[in-house]
Amino acid sequence: MGHTGTLDPAAAGVLVLSLGRATRLSQYVQQLPKSYRAEFTLGLATDSGDAEGIVTAVSDHKSLSQERLREALSHLTGELSMAPPAYSAVRVRGRRAYELAREGVRVQPAPRTVEIYRMELLAFECGPLRQVLVDLDCSSGTYVRVLADMFGQQLEASAYLSALVRTAVGSFSVDQTVSLAELEQDGVNRYLICPAEGLAHMPAVTVERDRLRAVQHGNRIEVEEKWPLDTLVRVLNPARSLVAVGMCLHEQDTFVIQPRTVLPPTASDAHR
Repeated sequence: MGHTGTLDPAAAGVLVLSLGRATRLSQYVQQLPKSYRAEFTLGLATDSGDAEGIVTAVSDHKSLSQERLREALSHLTGELSMAPPAYSAVRVRGRRAYELAREGVRVQPAPRTVEIYRMELLAFECGPLRQVLVDLDCSSGTYVRVLADMFGQQLEASAYLSALVRTAVGSFSVDQTVSLAELEQDGVNRYLICPAEGLAHMPAVTVERDRLRAVQHGNRIEVEEKWPLDTLVRVLNPARSLVAVGMCLHEQDTFVIQPRTVLPPTASDAHR
């Protein structure tokens, strides 16, 4: 079993799992955009960026309006340079960053470029702890804990991520999810999605027996469909089962699919 993107210990929500030969496809789900509902608490900052950390800063912010909050959120929309937090699963010098941070080693993961597609203000609580509830859509690789800190900086105040729910990974929404208790009660087979459906965000081409063998041996095949260069394409057999994920290439005046990930055949594929 494999996963397609970790969740922080204090977070909840969508986590897409892959089983058996489908673990080869995890990379294609991991790259999908993600959606979150996040709660930012203003006035405090922590060393981890979330409620699990130690408070490192306190600020006063008595005059905040919803207009100013929306303006701050708008400045965080689009492409951003973001350094993963020290308490994260990225590898630094061959080890997980959080392992080094817990040992007291100063960790500075390299920045990355991410994109925030949408930041929407849902609610603003003006109590003793001023809390902001937002919905956001972002690219893979975004750390919402870092966004909380950047949000605070926009307001010239401290902020940390106090709650987080991942509401979607691509087309997989929180409404489709099941709990561990449900899996234990009903069994995993009840909830399995076939690989072809799991990668439904990709265009598809169905190939017959001869070309199917070529794909299974990693050989490129010519196709009539004309997709943009480097488009990832699902290669299906006549039964509409996924055989491979390939990339569309142009060779002179022809369009070809070069297999990138080939799934080993199952016993049920033997007659196809």
